[in-house]
Amino acid sequence: MDTGSASQSVGVVTPQRARFTEPVKLKCGAVMDEYELVYETYGRLNEDRSNAVLVCHALNAAHHVAGHYAGEPENTGWWDNMIGPGKPVDTSRFFVVGVNNLGGCHGSTGPKSLNPATGRPWGADFPVVTVEDWVATQARLADHLGISEFAAIMGGSLGAMQALQWTVSHPRRVRHSLVIACAPNLSAQNIAFNEVARQAIITDPDFHGGHYYEHNTRPTRGLRVARMVGHITYLSDDEMAAKFGRQLKNGALNYNFDTEFQIESYLRHQGNKFAEYFDANTYLRITKALDYFDPALEHGGNLAKALSRARANFLVVSFTTDWRFSPERSREIVKALLHNRLNVTYAEIDAPHGHDAFLLEDARYHRLVAAYFDRIGSELNA
Repeated sequence: MDTGSASQSVGVVTPQRARFTEPVKLKCGAVMDEYELVYETYGRLNEDRSNAVLVCHALNAAHHVAGHYAGEPENTGWWDNMIGPGKPVDTSRFFVVGVNNLGGCHGSTGPKSLNPATGRPWGADFPVVTVEDWVATQARLADHLGISEFAAIMGGSLGAMQALQWTVSHPRRVRHSLVIACAPNLSAQNIAFNEVARQAIITDPDFHGGHYYEHNTRPTRGLRVARMVGHITYLSDDEMAAKFGRQLKNGALNYNFDTEFQIESYLRHQGNKFAEYFDANTYLRITKALDYFDPALEHGGNLAKALSRARANFLVVSFTTDWRFSPERSREIVKALLHNRLNVTYAEIDAPHGHDAFLLEDARYHRLVAAYFDRIGSELNA
């Protein structure tokens, strides 16, 4: 499979919307009587509906996984380097589905949506959602699309947690699970970073207890800081040093509190850009979903027992400089899967980029994923 310059984009894509009127009970105990999920698809579903691949998104991504929108050639999907004709997930062979999860802010029902009971945005009243809830609603979307079993489910970071949860919640509906840059639960340090980010939002004077929509304002200052904190954790120290070092923005110290170092300018830019399009209430809920994910919790901390229902084949990938979800955490997953005598391929990629490596076009990483999908494709033709 060619994953180089000959690879092409899926081209112009159009989001679709599915409405569900059968109530879903969330893990927190709340019930959503109805909701909508926005999704995109790439490629064609084959005659026996066996070539479907679900891509689960991480914190700040959504359903726009590949391609671009009409009139917006620069608005490419967040994993466009991975998915498309001739790319590792080849859309000339596979039917790929990307979905904006429940509670999101890119079209699916979430805090910005109108609450049918009040006629006003849900705001702070929108329930806290979990990875298990997302998998449950993704399964309903699969039913809507006529997909009884996925050839593969894949994701990185929080998306990988969903790919792993699928194998427990619906073990007969996924043949392969690609768990990339993942951990079986968050460390105390990771939860701490998420809490600092949430506090930046909650203590913003424009937050108004989560009902800021009614005040025609947004907690952009808090959201900017939250994004800056998060972004620091996505990069390795080596990557920051290589990109920015101690470079000064204007070549000299100013002895004030404006941006002086290039890294400061970069973080402020990332924070400002993020605050323009992302919803603070969604950010709070997604970081809580990260904190809550722990499949071993209900099994006395025994991860092997938690994953004993899984039947899928697995590709688990980690990156050496990812200190947020370190390779040691991926190896915990591998060990638990092997304990259950499952088929597992594990790769530890020596990459300098930190946690963000799963999003980047590393030749070794892409060849690995391409080879794994070649194997899946061979099964379809067997």
